[in-house]
Amino acid sequence: MAIKVLNPGLLTSVQDLGRPGYFHLGIPVSGAMDRYAMRAANLLVGNEESAAGLEAVFVGPQLAFAEDAMIAVTGADMPVKIDGEIQPGWTALPVKAGQVLSFDFLTAGARIYIAVAGGIDVPVALGSRSTYPIGALGGFKGRAIARDDELPVGRPSGRAISGRGVPDDLRRENPVPVELRILPGLYDHRVTKASLDRFFDEEWKVAPEADRMGYRFRGGTPLEFNEREQPFGAGSDPSNIVDSCYPYGSVQVPGGTEPIILHRDAVSGGGYFMIGTVISADMDLIGQLQPNTPARFRRVTMEQALEARHARAAMLDRLRKALQ
Repeated sequence: MAIKVLNPGLLTSVQDLGRPGYFHLGIPVSGAMDRYAMRAANLLVGNEESAAGLEAVFVGPQLAFAEDAMIAVTGADMPVKIDGEIQPGWTALPVKAGQVLSFDFLTAGARIYIAVAGGIDVPVALGSRSTYPIGALGGFKGRAIARDDELPVGRPSGRAISGRGVPDDLRRENPVPVELRILPGLYDHRVTKASLDRFFDEEWKVAPEADRMGYRFRGGTPLEFNEREQPFGAGSDPSNIVDSCYPYGSVQVPGGTEPIILHRDAVSGGGYFMIGTVISADMDLIGQLQPNTPARFRRVTMEQALEARHARAAMLDRLRKALQ
């Protein structure tokens, strides 16, 4: 079975849970920006959690189905329509041959996830079907989908139950303002204690420069750097360091002015200092932020970060049990 793309929406791409293991070679993890939403959509249609689906940002695609299928749409609040009729989100929905899936205007969040029973069956590249467009790797021909593309679909498992939905308490909301927890470290010693404290006290806003590589924030007070003798190999800006590895979720602040959180398609190293790293439990939230969304950064300890990871894993277990 194939799905024909009548309208691709905005930067709609094939994504799964990513391709870990190649970061040291400069190949990012890629995969869904909101992994929880991707997992939920797959579970609803009877797929393995790691199956490939579609990620669309701000504007959904228009897709025509040549055969009967089961779909689910999760993530941002973007009303689902089948042949123009509004359908519930976070729910397994049957689609008949010849019907068209489309979407109304976005009301909250940023990214939706479309799962189809059987998964989007594009070739596996380095262990993943995820699209990394800058490297033309994975996905559908290494790029975002385009009008008239025909997306292949795998064999359904037959486990999906039409009309079954994710319980309300397991549908993660998109809070505004958002609070992002950060484990300080790596290079936070480069800035004064007073400016570091102010960084965590002030409100920031998501900048228009926000995509799969990283989210920029602005509106706070520039950081103040401690005096130092510039090391050999570092640039002249006080935020420069001798090249270092960038952890997934790390927060770099070029020039000390606008923090950037590195996300799924980010590079693996460079010459800017990092003030800390967003904890893994909060990375999905970033993928649902619209430009100008107010945000605060909260400093946490390693123990608190591990507690948050445990709570997120427990929520995912509850989701699996609810959709068995």
